[in-house]
Amino acid sequence: MPATSDALKRAEKLRIELDEYNYRYYVQDNPSVSDAVYDAGMRELRELEVEFPDLVTPVSPTQRVGAPPDKGFAEAPHRGQMFSLANSFDDDEYMAWVERTRRLLNDRDFDVTCELKIDGLAVSLTYQNGVLVRGATRGDGMKGEDVTSNVRTIKSIPLRLLGSPPEHIEIRGEIYMSREGFHRMNAERTNEGLALYANPRNSAAGSVRQLDPAITAQRPLDIWVYGIGVVEGGTVPDTQWDLLAWLNSMGVRTNPNNTHYAKPEGAIEYYRKWIDDRENTDYDTDGMVVKVNSRADCDELGVVGREPRWAMAYKWPAQQEVTQLLGIRVNVGRTGKINPFAVLEPVFVGGVTVQHATLHNEDYIHDKDIRVGDWVVVERAGEVIPQIVQSLPERRGPDAREFNMPTTCPVCGTEVTRAEGESAHYCKNPACPAQLSELIFHFVSKGAMDIDGMGPKLATSLLEAELITDVADIFSLKLEDVVELERMGDLSATKLVTNIAASKQQPLHRLLFALGIVHVGAEVAELLATEFGEMDKLIATNESELTEIPGIGPRIAESIVEYFGDADNLALVGKLRDAGVRMDADIPDAPAEGLPMSGMAFCFTGTLSGMSRTQGEERVKALGATASGSVTQKTTHLVIGEKPGASKVKQAEKYGTEVLDEDAFMALLPE
Repeated sequence: MPATSDALKRAEKLRIELDEYNYRYYVQDNPSVSDAVYDAGMRELRELEVEFPDLVTPVSPTQRVGAPPDKGFAEAPHRGQMFSLANSFDDDEYMAWVERTRRLLNDRDFDVTCELKIDGLAVSLTYQNGVLVRGATRGDGMKGEDVTSNVRTIKSIPLRLLGSPPEHIEIRGEIYMSREGFHRMNAERTNEGLALYANPRNSAAGSVRQLDPAITAQRPLDIWVYGIGVVEGGTVPDTQWDLLAWLNSMGVRTNPNNTHYAKPEGAIEYYRKWIDDRENTDYDTDGMVVKVNSRADCDELGVVGREPRWAMAYKWPAQQEVTQLLGIRVNVGRTGKINPFAVLEPVFVGGVTVQHATLHNEDYIHDKDIRVGDWVVVERAGEVIPQIVQSLPERRGPDAREFNMPTTCPVCGTEVTRAEGESAHYCKNPACPAQLSELIFHFVSKGAMDIDGMGPKLATSLLEAELITDVADIFSLKLEDVVELERMGDLSATKLVTNIAASKQQPLHRLLFALGIVHVGAEVAELLATEFGEMDKLIATNESELTEIPGIGPRIAESIVEYFGDADNLALVGKLRDAGVRMDADIPDAPAEGLPMSGMAFCFTGTLSGMSRTQGEERVKALGATASGSVTQKTTHLVIGEKPGASKVKQAEKYGTEVLDEDAFMALLPE
């Protein structure tokens, strides 16, 4: 039956009280009532909701676990990109970032915040009118997985924000598992005869990605929040330091160990303190994050690829252990590079068991005097691949032997070459099966052509069956070609062929990345696609034109020209074109006819007095123009505020871009 007015009022009062109790307990770590009082309130609210089911709302504290197990996670696109951070591992690397940032800020000094870098799982929490409506993992930064049902079970994540939050706000943080909770959970698993988990970080990530939220609810998970994404319908503080306090005032859990320094050199003091104190926390950290405090300065500094220029992860010293080097093997990468790697006596380093480690190249092995049979020091820093940093000659046995790079490719037998001035060795046979396998795995991967269903095992089967001899052959596969392969039924084969056909429409930057051109990663591929727009224009370019593009250096330019100067590579591009693969970039939606700034392209630099950079960009976009964070040949207007970036002004001079001060820009806007 419908709830009475008294029941409605009582339920709302209980929800408010329980939200406050949760905030005091889980966010402020300062309980305001006893467990008995909290339990009594929760019990009364549950009873009311059982009696009057229409009282149940998504933000009720009783609904921390309410959704049934899902069959899988839906894709969750991020409205604003979630970033990765560049790393530094010593004071020199950190100060190099400081000096680089000063130069970009026109030689101005800047203040910073310092925040412990939590070793957990990055998530995005979206609130609409103060209510949690979505939780998503970071994923590739542009899209993650929708884990809303699971994050709702974590008590330190508010279902409803306090105070007067913005109409729409995306809050970002790191979900983690406490050390005490991790050890308690493993103790319980021991008693139940279950396999133990390796470390708190992996346990936290696995817990959030459980298909059954009831399992997530049983795990000892918490969150520390560190920033925001898109905000609409509200005013955001001007500094990171004030932003953290603002978030906390809305009931969001921010780390009390965050601090602020008037000059970036102060971060070194913070680093020294926490190297010694980090074991005194009940959660794992892998370093600290230093951020430029002024949000206007952050806008000015911008982002390169997936890494903001305004933040740096200063990692703790690497963890090291000693083990024995059992052997050195090599593999062949998709570019033909011969990569040596170490086979080790298994050793536990930095929370994982390590059996293999990188050895970089032959020069590295000889310079470090690393020999097969040696006892060696293995280092693992954060997420970095384990590496051997030194051998221990004093423990060397008489059977230890030196390593030399093979003179022929271990897969195809082609002579191995080494270019003058380079440390890497290459197999120059483009038909080498190892290269082709690796290139195909890369070509179909999510960041490239994203052909769902074609994993390494299937790609290997297609090669072995001689159904494909290069990546272009993928687009000639027919249903009857793949249906007879092992583990490929009618349904799987149909889905694969459908996905292959759909991938032909991937835009140019995806194809460029997929081709595996040396030194052309995802970010460089996007730069090239944006600048040239279509494949033929890129093929026709030269090194001089390429190096004029911000972000393209001589080494990358040389690699691009060399790739498209090869007849076999041009034939492959032609074969892809004939198969119907798209050869142009995404074109922004054409603005409505008659808009006053149609055809213009703006870039903003410095601090404007009348609006923020973001507001300026939104204003010109609404009037039909485009806006970007850098000056290119296509930029028609550079708007400069107070303390503009010298590099953007220089680029504007180079391209003949019209430069406007704030008054001139405002005069350009229609009334």
